[in-house]
Amino acid sequence: MLRHTVATVAYRAAKAVRGAPAGFAEFQACESCRTPGKLLAHLGDLFDWGLSMASGKPKWEEAPALPWDESAKRFFEALHKFDDYLASDAPLECSAEGLFQGPVADALTHVGQIAYLRRLIGAPIRAENYFKAAIAAGTVGMEQRPPKMEFD
Repeated sequence: MLRHTVATVAYRAAKAVRGAPAGFAEFQACESCRTPGKLLAHLGDLFDWGLSMASGKPKWEEAPALPWDESAKRFFEALHKFDDYLASDAPLECSAEGLFQGPVADALTHVGQIAYLRRLIGAPIRAENYFKAAIAAGTVGMEQRPPKMEFD
């Protein structure tokens, strides 16, 4: 279930990240709000942290926001490394529940924030029946299967 949830993060994040308009990374919804670029950098940090905990070497590092495409690449690489570790025979050095309630659930929140900020800037992603989405454990890159049922 944890790997399927990670694949769900990837599916939803790919949809929220793809096709973002120029300048979106710097959009500031309010004075105290993180920009989409900072949220995307934080997503990469979350899965670096998750991997460090899973492998028994917990460490938090905050990376600077990069240009949008570079930050997206970094995030999906971190997500892939995390999923590869989960798929391996290596033991989890922390609880699966902790990984879910920490970095994975936090990532779902931030992907939703990016999607909402897309709507605020006037470049919304299409709504989708995610129950019908072709999400599979191990599919954690920017390239995802096409949506099965989108709507406006």
